[in-house]
Amino acid sequence: MNEGKKKDRERIFSHPGVKKILYGGDYNPEQWPEEIWEEDMRLFKLAGVDCVTLNVFSWAALQPDEDTYCFERLDRIMELVRKNGLYVILATSTAAHPAWMAKKYPEVLRTEFSGIRRKFGSRHNSCPNSPVYRKYSRRLAGKLAERYGGYENVIAWHVGNEYGGECYCENCERAFREWLREKYKTLEELNRAWNTSFWGHTFYDWEEIVVPNMQSEHFEENRTTFQGISLDYRRFCSDSMLRNYRDEKEAIRQVTKDIPVTTNLMGFYKLLDYQKWAGYMDFVSWDNYPANDTPPARIAMNHDLMRGIGGGRPFALMEQTPSVTNWLSYNALKRPGVMRLLSWQAVAHGADTVLFFQMRRSIGACEKYHGALIDHAGHENTRVFREMQALGEELKRLGGGTLGGRTPAKAAILVDWDNWWALEYSAGPSCDLKYLDEVERYYTAFYEQNIPVDFVSVGDDLTGYGLLVAPVLYMVKTGYEQVLYSYVEAGGILVTTFFSGIVNEHDLVVTGGYPGRLRKLLGIWVEEIDALPAGEQNGFVWNGKHYPAELLCDILHLEGAAGETVYESDFYAGSPVLTSNPYGRGTAWYVATRSSREFYHDLVKRLARDAGIEELHTPVPEVEVCERESGEGRFLFFLNHGQEDVELTMEEAGVWLQREKSCEKGEKVLLRAKDVMVYRTGEDR
Repeated sequence: MNEGKKKDRERIFSHPGVKKILYGGDYNPEQWPEEIWEEDMRLFKLAGVDCVTLNVFSWAALQPDEDTYCFERLDRIMELVRKNGLYVILATSTAAHPAWMAKKYPEVLRTEFSGIRRKFGSRHNSCPNSPVYRKYSRRLAGKLAERYGGYENVIAWHVGNEYGGECYCENCERAFREWLREKYKTLEELNRAWNTSFWGHTFYDWEEIVVPNMQSEHFEENRTTFQGISLDYRRFCSDSMLRNYRDEKEAIRQVTKDIPVTTNLMGFYKLLDYQKWAGYMDFVSWDNYPANDTPPARIAMNHDLMRGIGGGRPFALMEQTPSVTNWLSYNALKRPGVMRLLSWQAVAHGADTVLFFQMRRSIGACEKYHGALIDHAGHENTRVFREMQALGEELKRLGGGTLGGRTPAKAAILVDWDNWWALEYSAGPSCDLKYLDEVERYYTAFYEQNIPVDFVSVGDDLTGYGLLVAPVLYMVKTGYEQVLYSYVEAGGILVTTFFSGIVNEHDLVVTGGYPGRLRKLLGIWVEEIDALPAGEQNGFVWNGKHYPAELLCDILHLEGAAGETVYESDFYAGSPVLTSNPYGRGTAWYVATRSSREFYHDLVKRLARDAGIEELHTPVPEVEVCERESGEGRFLFFLNHGQEDVELTMEEAGVWLQREKSCEKGEKVLLRAKDVMVYRTGEDR
């Protein structure tokens, strides 16, 4: 088990002074003359800021050449924030290497998927397998720990920043061969796993293996002639950057033993296996930047993923924008109330911090129009500052009741990065099949019915979950089928879907009939899979309603399962489209096609009822309801994402904490548009 998973600390910060949700964010005083710093301190205090993230992109300033380190300016910054009572999340600055390093050691630069070698510039431009990058990043992290690890206000280490991208250079090619040697041991086993007898790809020497990109196996970014090779390279790239993170964490740990270490993740980020990464993070943190039109359910889904990869423990909201982003085609302002609403949404799903990028708006380069607490105007007389000040006061007033609080979910959705990668590398059956689309369809059905749901991995314990949904479980890793058999046999309800049980962990088809190792559990045999072009559909009737059948239609035969309904047209009219198979004390369901939002809503409602899972509150359109439990009690969060006020009928007695208003069961309350109610259930304390 990885070291991060061994921890069972509920609160993410061990510092005894942290007794409320921390509030603040990325502060870059190195971009400003020192006379402005004191004014920033005044404005921070006015806004209720109590925590800043420092030193995220300062490597060039800290190390002007190979042998020189200059910490004097950072010393003054650290002393200033300490004097002003601010907690610090201290970054290692290694997300962008200095220009001198690229000039002296060009091998530190990345090579793109196209095969083009980068020059110095931007960020995410360091080869993760460069010995030079690894040497100097570790050294800098260690020096920062030695210099600042004793500061009593340093509450966490922030390694790198938003790790991402991939590299295809000679460093990576050599390292990939070593990674493969360690994994497969022999070329015979590698050739078997990759099925290299296809197209004459048999390897007789490790040096014959090259990176899979547009110069070799790929004919598009996500289309490859050898899925097994490209899949392993995805795993390798994720592991390489994870090793960078671990390098720096180990350097820090040699000096400071008790300060937690993290890095900021990015929700459902495809390129890195966050489930594996989380095992090496003392707490999970992430950056929430939804687009202007992102549905609230999708934002909630990202939060729940972050909580899930951390084993259900709280996470840190490390970044969000106070108002406007800078990278969208149309960078609309957050309307009044939305910043507060999204901040509380994060807390409702498990965040123990509300942090932003950025504290003071930059004057140059690509983020100069990205939102900030302190705008270019330089004072507190702005709408954004007033809203953030009000939220800061609210967080201070409510204290730390929810800190360490967990979400007691009884339903779960299985997500697996290997499955994601392999599914979307698949040569067929449809280019429109996207993993997250299918995950989101099921998640939204839970979300709209106020049923808390966890995200779990293939390595997680399923005990305690009455309902498990595994959308498009294309890859069933060796041994995991036994986990699912045992889960259902013990009384669990499993739902999986079309194009499941097809391959093993090497992306090799399991012969003998789909869905492979799940065939007996599901009680079906899938003979063919029909891919419907966009705009075409079949249909079926279930639950007294008519639903569409789209994208893929599995044509299957019953082998013990009950056919709940059938396709209505085409040559496979009358073939089962929804099946259920009793197995032990539980039931395994199979959904043989993609359908409508209404179908997923109705299916989840039915199966949640069968599993004895109740909604937190009767659904009200556009009102999200979440739950956290801590040592201070049980908290419900009511978030009105709509444009209209709504009347809620309270189904439990409790206290609306922001208003210090006691409510009786059955009492009606008005929740304004974009407003939030944090509601502690039970007697007032």
